[in-house]
Amino acid sequence: MYFSGFALHGEAHFFNAFLDDGEYVVSGFSYGAIKAFRAAVDTTKRLDKLQLFSPAFFQSKGEKFKRLQLLGYERDSDAYITKFSENCFLPYSVEPLQYSEHTTAQLKDLLEYKWSKEELQKLVERGTEIEVYLGSQDKISDVEAASAFFKPFATVTLIKGANHFLQGEVI
Repeated sequence: MYFSGFALHGEAHFFNAFLDDGEYVVSGFSYGAIKAFRAAVDTTKRLDKLQLFSPAFFQSKGEKFKRLQLLGYERDSDAYITKFSENCFLPYSVEPLQYSEHTTAQLKDLLEYKWSKEELQKLVERGTEIEVYLGSQDKISDVEAASAFFKPFATVTLIKGANHFLQGEVI
């Protein structure tokens, strides 16, 4: 099962190099990583692996940052999504995306979400392998804080030169 990022659908192809689409795997990108995590925590069914691609990680950001994001979205959601998408691809060119409906409540949920160490530990104790993928050039999430937070519970892969979509220059 795969969960899409905020305001997106159909972006899973960006993660084909890493994506395990097995029967007992849950995956998600950015805001979708939060939803994948919640699904993993809430399920009583077998879950072998949880894959988090550029998980939205803003608990290290201040309230001013979060308020400004919400104000920008409320002022002009289309312009906000366009700029957000551009920032996701920095420092590379924007690639085509498919958008879904989005709300202020979803953005607020994304910005204010607090990842739980206790719930991560419970997943590990249940035998769930957790993989976290981060791009070193990600302009959206706090990569350094996310890496440090997830490292005790997951295999954290930092992809050198990659953006929020884990895309880098082909050499």
